[in-house]
Amino acid sequence: MKSIMTLNFHVKDLDHFNMREEIKKARLKKKVMDNYPNAKVEYTNTGVQIMSGDIYIAEEFYLPTTTDVEKAWEYAALACKTRQQFNRTHPMRMDLSDIESKINRINKRRGPRNKRK
Repeated sequence: MKSIMTLNFHVKDLDHFNMREEIKKARLKKKVMDNYPNAKVEYTNTGVQIMSGDIYIAEEFYLPTTTDVEKAWEYAALACKTRQQFNRTHPMRMDLSDIESKINRINKRRGPRNKRK
């Protein structure tokens, strides 16, 4: 026979959990607001969307609309994070001058290399 274990938390512990959730929500909203300063919640027929002017932030990555405001901010933050990572690693971002200057910096740091015969 298996025993059922229940977790009993004190009220202060539950307040701490709730506070952590509020901090996480605030951080997600701050990340979106850094990239889109005029982002706001817009209620549509399909659900809640985070809009910046006429742009639906999460549309580019096909993130769905939701009925929950916190989930909408989470989707918008995920779209901002994905866009940042994509732009960082996109092959069209780097041209030959960037690569050449990077190689020159590395070679300067390494010093002269002499070939031994």
